[in-house]
Amino acid sequence: MQAYELVQLISQQKDSHTAYLEFLKVPDLSMGLYILPAGGVDPQQPHTEDEVYYVVSGRAKIQVADEDRSVQAGSIVYVAKNVEHRFHSIEEELRVLVFFAPAEYSNRE
Repeated sequence: MQAYELVQLISQQKDSHTAYLEFLKVPDLSMGLYILPAGGVDPQQPHTEDEVYYVVSGRAKIQVADEDRSVQAGSIVYVAKNVEHRFHSIEEELRVLVFFAPAEYSNRE
């Protein structure tokens, strides 16, 4: 079994000095914690895998292709592979669990 505590993941992410902390990677799935500060910029590019975001805390907007919507704690957003997307208008520090299937970058050529 692999089990994780969000409090520990947040601490590890802060110690890593990066916005994204991958904490699980197996062939068919990977998971990470993505934290963006209030007023921050989300620099990500489209991924080659399907992706699901679960917003743990914070408030922002997300643009997926030509759709735009607000997100907050409890929001779940699915993004198909190769689709442009990013968080923006981050009002409160955004903490997001990210799920990739298959594992992130496994389809990259």
